[in-house]
This record gives sequence, structure tokens and C-alpha cells, in this order.
Amino acid sequence: MKFNKEINEIFIFIFLAFLLCLSGIWIIQTKHFSRQSFIELESLNRERDRLQVEWGRLQLEESTWGNHPRVESIAREELKLALPDQDKVIMLFDIKQ
Repeated sequence: MKFNKEINEIFIFIFLAFLLCLSGIWIIQTKHFSRQSFIELESLNRERDRLQVEWGRLQLEESTWGNHPRVESIAREELKLALPDQDKVIMLFDIKQ
């Protein structure tokens, strides 16, 4: 009887040691996954910040390029365009039937 009890205790000890090793491996894998996820999150945050800065710069650039006085100035100076006289302007209306 005592022999069987010792064998049972050994098996229980081995089983618990095995479970302990498995839980240790699981913790290591979980920490690794957590670190990898955090690294990816930080990378994506940096990319988001960079894109937000670029978006702001592009909005500013668009407002500068599309500024009406600037467009009018380029039309007059570079393209030699001028507004026609009022008597030469013909208004066309779309009449829907």
C-alpha cells in the first residue's frame, strides 16, 4: 500500500511540475505577444501622427493654392487674362421645361 501511495505522490508531483512548466511557457508566450502588440501599437500611433501632420500641411497648401486672389493674380499676370467689359458679358440660363 505504501508503495502505491508513493507512486501516486510521484505522479502527482510530476503532473504538477508539468502543469507549472506549461503555465510558465504560456506566460512567456503571452508576454511576448503583449510586447509585440505594444510595439505595433506604438508604430501605428507614430504613423497616425505623421499622417495627421501631413494632412494639416496638405490642407494648408490646398487653401494657399486655391486662394481666389492668388488664382486671379496668376490669371492676370501669367496668362494675360482680364475681365471682359459688362456689355460683352452674356448670361446663359438653363430653362427646364
